[in-house]
Amino acid sequence: MSPQLATDVHEDINLSFAKNCYFVSGNYEYYHYLCDGFDDRGWGCGYRTLQTICSWMKLNYNNSIEVPSIRDIQKILVEMQDKPHSFLNSRQWIGSFEVCLVIDKMYDVPCKILHVNKGDNLEDILDNLKNHFEKFGSPIMMGGDVDCSSKGIMGVHIDGVNSSLLVVDPHYVGKEPSKDFLQNKGWVKWQPIKEFLSMSFYNLCLPQAKPKCKST
Repeated sequence: MSPQLATDVHEDINLSFAKNCYFVSGNYEYYHYLCDGFDDRGWGCGYRTLQTICSWMKLNYNNSIEVPSIRDIQKILVEMQDKPHSFLNSRQWIGSFEVCLVIDKMYDVPCKILHVNKGDNLEDILDNLKNHFEKFGSPIMMGGDVDCSSKGIMGVHIDGVNSSLLVVDPHYVGKEPSKDFLQNKGWVKWQPIKEFLSMSFYNLCLPQAKPKCKST
């Protein structure tokens, strides 16, 4: 693991509910704005969530593939002809669809894309998220349009309209703090589904990979 990055930052989070919770399996590193010295504030959140997923891939699925840099990710998308050459070294953001492409290219792992027309409909996909964490256990990327801030989803609590998603937010800027700090400041939190924007659609990328190796 990279010593400068916090790991498994959702662990030991306070639970106001004890039942019907489903979580990511295995270890991951927390990538966020400026975590590697590269200034991506304002546009790099999708890349950072992808890097968090890639760290999970390295630690649990294929430890021979390093976590790509933001410029590496851009290069992959250009080489796949998903983006024009002008995308290289740009500040253009990426969403769940691009994350799906990069994961498929790097690891030969398909991803399922779940589309939610508006935040009010998130309850409709809760069983999909539960089944994903039970069957695969990989982190989930969540993006949207009005709510365009990328989020890592590391768990789900199912309780009808009172359900929540366990969000790991890549927008934090600062030196690596403790898990307690991140959780107390809301960078890692249970977010009730009713607090997501009702006028925003959401796309979620679910990598279809199970843990099969241990980090060394």
